Formats: sequence, structure tokens, C-alpha cells
Amino acid sequence: MSVLKDILYKVTINEVVGSTDVQVSAIHFNSRNVAANDVFVAIKGSVVDGHDYIEKALNQGALVIVCEHLPKQIRGGITYIVVNETSSALAIMAANFYGNPSAHLKLIGITGTNGKTTIATLLYQLFKKAGYKVGLLSTVRIMVDNQVFKATHTTPDSLTINRYLRQMSDEGVEFCFMEVSSHGIAQNRTKGLQFLGGVFTNLTHDHLDYHNTFSEYRDVKKRFFDALPKNAFALVNSDDKNGLFMLQNCNAKHYKYALKSYADFKTQILENQLSGLLLKLNDIEVWTKLIGHFNAYNITAIYATAELLGLESVEILRLISVLESVSGRFQYHISDEKITAIVDYAHTPDALKNVLETINTIRTKNEELITVVGCGGDRDKTKRPKMGHIASALSTKVIFTSDNPRSEIPERIIEDIEKGVEPQNFKKTLSISDRKQAIKTACQMAQPNDIILIAGKGHENYQEINGERFDFDDFKIVEALLKQLQK
Repeated sequence: MSVLKDILYKVTINEVVGSTDVQVSAIHFNSRNVAANDVFVAIKGSVVDGHDYIEKALNQGALVIVCEHLPKQIRGGITYIVVNETSSALAIMAANFYGNPSAHLKLIGITGTNGKTTIATLLYQLFKKAGYKVGLLSTVRIMVDNQVFKATHTTPDSLTINRYLRQMSDEGVEFCFMEVSSHGIAQNRTKGLQFLGGVFTNLTHDHLDYHNTFSEYRDVKKRFFDALPKNAFALVNSDDKNGLFMLQNCNAKHYKYALKSYADFKTQILENQLSGLLLKLNDIEVWTKLIGHFNAYNITAIYATAELLGLESVEILRLISVLESVSGRFQYHISDEKITAIVDYAHTPDALKNVLETINTIRTKNEELITVVGCGGDRDKTKRPKMGHIASALSTKVIFTSDNPRSEIPERIIEDIEKGVEPQNFKKTLSISDRKQAIKTACQMAQPNDIILIAGKGHENYQEINGERFDFDDFKIVEALLKQLQK
């Protein structure tokens, strides 16, 4: 039990009806979870308004209601807290309720369009190998040192974040690496957290279904850096012009990393092969199993973050050389027939371009590059023709298929993708809406030494169709299909 006035510390309050000197059991923003003596926070979402569920929460035993406007009927014995923005209040209350656990950890947030999962996960790996207790909050999974929990969002809700951070703190975790999404920032999920560092990877075309414009998307990312304290560090990719924008009016200590421009942490690619990268990082050579120039950026960010957190440079480089690739991020399987299948989460135009250009840099051009790609339903439609243009221009053959169609008709999504294909590339393309059949067709088309890229879903082990999730793992499917074809 907690005293309400204690968990309201630092919340900007417009009006109080009732007493704040009451004991409460838990905080919820989903009315279905409310029980006796709980706090219900009415969040205005894009689809549902929590204010419509205040009565339901009260009927289930809520003692306190946090809202942006008072309901028409006020119940006796209930405390009502009126605030300007309930999502912001929820985040601060969640931190207070769990004892502000981020203050007891070295919490690093990684934001940007591409690279968040790879950087956060590999930093977790590196610090574990260095002998520390480490936490991870990522798209793929949540780790409390050695304990694994399933992730449902890139950035979880503020109650979930603080609950896991509390668990990490209680178990002696020293460092935590966290993906920070634009949705999470916009919805105040990271408010009230004390970050020791922030990393900016890049900014490209993504989530414009939610943010409306690129500048709005960029400005949301900047809010994260604007909130960093003076004792924190801000590490940005200075090869992306938006990196320097993130540093404007940022109170944290500024650091830059790059492959092309002047930076505090500078990397040069010496060798780029399917077996890995040979890099010169701040004039010292290091080999990594990761592949492609985009991973050269990721490795540089990882090296810089580790050094800024106090690890010795020689030790960091040794650990980088043994890091393993992240599930669904340029994850590859080579069949007995020497067919290489690569599964990657590339679901934005820039990410797809990066992966295809990386493969084209490595391959000898004597083999085919067969790409299987789709786009998610109920999401930003403007990127679909761009994905079609990039896939058809940079592959020798392309199969357009379903990603997560959600409530949309897969064939309509594919039609949108096809609009970006230039006339000279039409003959390269094929459309198969059934994703498994599309992967199977790619496997049947492939000859020894050919490369198959399956893009868009990466680590996801499901396909979402009309509100239902079906088991679907690109990597397991292509691995099994290639083995079947060998028989």
C-alpha cells in the first residue's frame, strides 16, 4: 500500500476533490484491471478515451480517479485528481509508486528509426560478458539480468517500465539499456525516468501514420534529448543531419560518432564480407561477426556508449569481436546447396535500402538476389511505393507478399507497393499474397550461391490478420523449406 499524496509528488495538479491522505493498492489505466482501493488513470488514447470508463472503474472498487476533466457525477468518498495530461501524470506516479527505480540504475535510452534493437541488445550482451548484472528493455525481449520476459511494445507503458526497473534494482542490476520509441516519447511513457545517457542512431521515413509529418516525428525524438540532465551524455550519429539537431539546447554532455564526418568516435570499414566486418575504430582494428555498413554504425555507437560508461577501450574491442547478431537482424542460414537466406526486420524504405545495398556490396553479382517483402496493414501507406521501388531496383528478383495485413486486404497493400516499381523492373517482380507460399517460391527459384532476403518481420514470430495472431516465424520457415528442398 502507498499513500496517494506520496505518489502524486511532482505531478502538476489543477484540482483535487477529496483527500490525498489515503492508502492505495495499485495504479491502473485499464479499467478491467481495477480492484478495491486502486487508482484509475483515465488516459485519452487515439481510439479509446479512458474517461468513458471511470464509472466502470468505480464499480470495480477504484478509490482514486485521475482525469483531465471531472465526470458529471461525483461520488462521495472518492478522490478525484484533475491534471492537464493524464499520460504525463501516470508516468510520474508510476515512478513514485515503484520508488523511482531508474535513479538506482545506469539507464541508457537508444532512439532513432533504425538500429535501436541491435544497439540495446548488443550493449546488454557486451556488459554481461564484461561481468556486470544488466537489464534490457527492447522490442524483442525484456531481460532482468538472466531472466527473460516477453516484450509487447518497443517502449512499454510507464507502469510496466517502472515495474521491471524496480525488479532490476532489487536484483542488483547496475546497467539497463532501453529502446525509446517515438510513440513512447509522444505518449509520455518515459517521463519521470532518470537517464544517464541517450543515443541517437538516425532518422528516416517511419511512423508517419502516427506523427503526420517528418518534422513532427523528428521533434518528438528531440524531446527525449531535451529532457536529459546535465550529468548525462548525449551520443549522436553526426553523419545524420538530425543528430546535430538533437544536440541543440540539450543540457547533457555532447558526443558524436560517425563513419564519414568528424566525430569523437570515428570508424572506417576495412573489409565487408558475409562473415563479418573488419573495422578501424578510433585507429584500432577490430573484427566483428556483424555484417554491413549499417552495423558499422551500430558497433561504433556500442563502443562509444561502453567507453562513456567507463569500460576500458581494449576490453570493449575484445568483447565486440565475440558479439552475436540479434534475432531477426541480418540473421542468416546457409543451406547445404549453398543458398543463403537472410531474415531482416527492415520494414522502412531506408532500412530495406541499407540491407539490399549491403548484400550487393558483398555478393559477386554472379548469383541472384531474391527479395521477399511486404508492408504492414493499417500503417503508413506513403512508404509502400517507396519499398516497392527500392526492392525492385536493388534485387534481381522480387516477390511482393503480405507482412502483417491486419484489417487491410493483402492484395490492396501489394498494389500500393507495386506502384513504386519502375517499368524496366516490372519483369523482375512477382506477387504472392500468402507469405509462406512466397518464401517457398523464393526457395524454389534459388540456385546454389543465390541469396534470399526475407524482409519486414525479422524477429516477429506471428502474423497479424483481421485482429488475430497466427504463428509465423520467417527464419524457421525458410530454414525448414530449404532443408525440404535438399531431400
